[in-house]
Amino acid sequence: MTTTAPTRPAPPAPKLPSTARRRAVDLTMYVILAAVMAATVAVLIWVLVYVAGQGLKYLGPEFLTHTPPGNPSSPGGGFLNGIIGSLITTGIATVLSVPVGVSAAIYLVEYGGRLARVTRFLTDVLVGIPTIVTGALVYAVWVVFFGFSGIAGGIALGLVMLPLVIRSTEEMLRLVSHELREAALALGVTKARTIISVVLPTASSGIITGVMLAVARAMGETAPLLLTALGNDLFIETNPDKRMSTLSLQIFGNAITGFKAAQARAWAGALTLVAIVLLFTVAARLIARRSAIAGKR
Repeated sequence: MTTTAPTRPAPPAPKLPSTARRRAVDLTMYVILAAVMAATVAVLIWVLVYVAGQGLKYLGPEFLTHTPPGNPSSPGGGFLNGIIGSLITTGIATVLSVPVGVSAAIYLVEYGGRLARVTRFLTDVLVGIPTIVTGALVYAVWVVFFGFSGIAGGIALGLVMLPLVIRSTEEMLRLVSHELREAALALGVTKARTIISVVLPTASSGIITGVMLAVARAMGETAPLLLTALGNDLFIETNPDKRMSTLSLQIFGNAITGFKAAQARAWAGALTLVAIVLLFTVAARLIARRSAIAGKR
């Protein structure tokens, strides 16, 4: 006579939340996220509108074609020397940081290894370093020996841009499909050629956008330039080996005075800086869109 073991009852199925409850939770989260997004956009719009409202009271053709007056309490004048200086120092920073940053990102993504881990760690550290510390470093290793100059300011801004370029380029390269790399390698193309002819063109739109964001960040920096470029408020200086004014330095210098005329110039300079950053961003979008269209063709 055989006995069969008693069968255990199946465990009860987990209770799923009702459809009405799931919809209520989903709607609640949607409303919260929409409110946060609306608040963020509202703050940005408020800042832009306020800067535009204050800057347009003074901004005009004279502001873009003249240098500041000798007496900061006097009305009139402009920030032409600061505009030229910002373009020169940021251009130097871009030339110094973009090739190094893109190359470092390619190494991190395409090759890796122990050195890549160390580089990624140092990049994360460099992102968190205050920019005034970067300016102090350039002051110690460059300004002490060669003096204040636009080149020193460009080096400091280049150090500010470098980790941003590395991080943004690294993320864009990681988005490139591995199938594209494998297809190129299967055709007998070398790894270096694959990177140059396949990976970089595919990620070019994102890389350009990241570079322009880094340029925008550098355009608005003031602290490192106080210790490197120093400023030259009364003259237009195009020689990067000399002291050089930038928009951010002139905005800072005029804003901290007690003269209303100088503060008005600071607001106009702030609006000019926002407009220049906006132009760079729009140009980056157009270039990225053309690159994407060319890649599809």
